[in-house]
Amino acid sequence: MSQSYGKTRWKRFALVMVPSVAATAAIGVSLANSALAASFSISGQQFKVTVQDLQGENFSQFGGVDVEANGTPHPVAISAFDHAQLRNMCQSVVTNLGPLGKWTLVLNAGQGEKAVDAKNLLIDMNQLNADAEFTNINIGQDASTLPGSAADVVRKSKKGLPTGAQGFAQAAESAHLTNVQQQAWATSAGTFTLNGLKLNLVSGSGAGVECY
Repeated sequence: MSQSYGKTRWKRFALVMVPSVAATAAIGVSLANSALAASFSISGQQFKVTVQDLQGENFSQFGGVDVEANGTPHPVAISAFDHAQLRNMCQSVVTNLGPLGKWTLVLNAGQGEKAVDAKNLLIDMNQLNADAEFTNINIGQDASTLPGSAADVVRKSKKGLPTGAQGFAQAAESAHLTNVQQQAWATSAGTFTLNGLKLNLVSGSGAGVECY
């Protein structure tokens, strides 16, 4: 039976946003039993994202696998939001340009009055730090029963979403995250409105160049 709470605050949570080692172990069991579909191709390069404030509706999270073109699999925690608004968003990715050295592509948006707006937002990550508040959260439900249109998108694409008792997942009516720092393999959305978009290519990498 899943656990239900009203509003829950977890500070500085990481990876799968669960309050116990048992939850992380559940995803590990799913991987060991091939319960997770490995069908989403990625470039094999991670990127960093920071968000000052994220307000999401119909949140769900579950384990999945992203796969590089060479076949290398990467276990990920997939966060899905039917609708989300993000304020002061930064995304950075480092590229080695050979004789020119390392350069970082930095994208900023949602820094003014209008927030970044996303529908059917999916984030595949392996690290996350934030302050978070969830409303009416259910922890430990079967991933095949997850509600929301974002979760339906994943089902249809067979990107993840294991079934059966080993398909550990959690869902909440809403999620409010602040001071977000994450490392991700992929992000996708049905629509992604980047208000106040700014894109820069900066020489170098690390602190002061990347988002964090």
